[in-house]
Amino acid sequence: MVSRAVLGLSSDELDERRWQSADWTSLSAALLFAGERRMEAENYLSGGYGIRLAIEACDSGWSRLGEFATIWQPARLKGIQVTAEHGTPFLAATQMLSARPFARKYLSLDRTDDHARRFVNGGTILVTCSGNVGRCCLARAVHREHLVSHDLLRVEPRRAQTWGWLYAYLRSPQVRAMMTAARYGHIIKHLEVEHLEALPIPELPDSLLIEFNDMAEQLLEMRNRTDELFQEAEQTYADFIGVPECEADPEERFVLPASQLFGGRRRLEAAYHSPLVEAVLKRVRSRGLRTDQLSHVTERVWWMNRFKRVFGENGAPYMSADELFSLNPIISKRVMLEQADNADDFVVRAGWIMMARSGQVYGLNGSVALMTASHESVFLSDDFIRIIPRTSQIRPGYLVMALSHPRLGRPLVIRNAYGTSIPHLDPADVSAIPIVRMGSETEACIADMVEEAAELRSNADQLENALTTRAEATIDRFIEGAAMRDSCVGVPSDESDV
Repeated sequence: MVSRAVLGLSSDELDERRWQSADWTSLSAALLFAGERRMEAENYLSGGYGIRLAIEACDSGWSRLGEFATIWQPARLKGIQVTAEHGTPFLAATQMLSARPFARKYLSLDRTDDHARRFVNGGTILVTCSGNVGRCCLARAVHREHLVSHDLLRVEPRRAQTWGWLYAYLRSPQVRAMMTAARYGHIIKHLEVEHLEALPIPELPDSLLIEFNDMAEQLLEMRNRTDELFQEAEQTYADFIGVPECEADPEERFVLPASQLFGGRRRLEAAYHSPLVEAVLKRVRSRGLRTDQLSHVTERVWWMNRFKRVFGENGAPYMSADELFSLNPIISKRVMLEQADNADDFVVRAGWIMMARSGQVYGLNGSVALMTASHESVFLSDDFIRIIPRTSQIRPGYLVMALSHPRLGRPLVIRNAYGTSIPHLDPADVSAIPIVRMGSETEACIADMVEEAAELRSNADQLENALTTRAEATIDRFIEGAAMRDSCVGVPSDESDV
């Protein structure tokens, strides 16, 4: 009798299949058919759902977020895009979360429905509600006179004394988990006003509310001062060089001699020969200013080799280009150092400059950031070109401004990007970028402002992290059943502590 051979699984493969088993739990049917009647399993299996149940299990001491704040969202924007000369600057959700926001689109105010409600005041709490939902930020003075995307929910406290606590609450990891549990959608996740209104929020004594308010006000003041320093540095840089005589439109056609196409790197892309770049350089020459190649004022300009990233809970904090240029992002990834032979080379030092080497030319590509001591403990992605200034010849702060000024610096950088779908920058091209020199006194003035702004941004991040940690501990104590005294908002009492 002949036995037929069959395909079987090895013991290792069987063990792997056991690890791939689905997460599951049993729920009371009453939970499924109450409220919104959510049927998605992930909403009930997430940690945020358990946190929400733990808070709601308390008999008193908490309310719905909708009772604490007015939460609303503008109607979907259908603006008509126009030129900067005739339009109002518009900021998308990701730009609102940027450390240095720049408007990329300008909309016709007359053709924008309900435009008055699309502006935000300083201190307004904003929460992303599409894509990466639950990211929270405070509107700053630099956002004034900008139309702001409908992809940000507006959270306005009903009582001024709860503003700081509301912001800290929304930044806490427990509430981010609850927002993640409440989101819906298959490809692009969404969060609705009703989802935020239903979140449970502990009621705090007046003493704690004052503490959170003071920290939030100090944070907003530091953020605004950081923006002011960068703006002052940009204005000083522009005043010294002056406005180019011809602000050429990069979308218009132009003619240039064929001899310019076949020298040096033989760049044939029209963007590389943009008249805007020539207008800037012509203005520099007319002022009699000297330029140095970046390689002449730096010790090294290089990039790291790409490698397969393996993440784990015990790894080092990992920061990508998107996170570095965002405002105090939540670092959610940790990279295992054992996978890289030269892991120490991915760590940076204060005073170095990081430049995003890929992305869209209207986005992160070519953006630069000055490293501070807070960055020395972070594993930075290989998506950066590393630049070490030669401090005996140039200050790091001034070099940042020379490379990043939106009208007089960045065009000289981004012209070097190559590629179609995802443009890239090469260290060889970056090393040849002309750096305008202004004399030691002016350069020192600009450097002082930029370097102070970088340190102030780092200090603001630390303060915001402390604010978040304070909120996290407060929520944990509430869940653990810590006795809340009678001096909660709306309940007069002589007691003033938790």
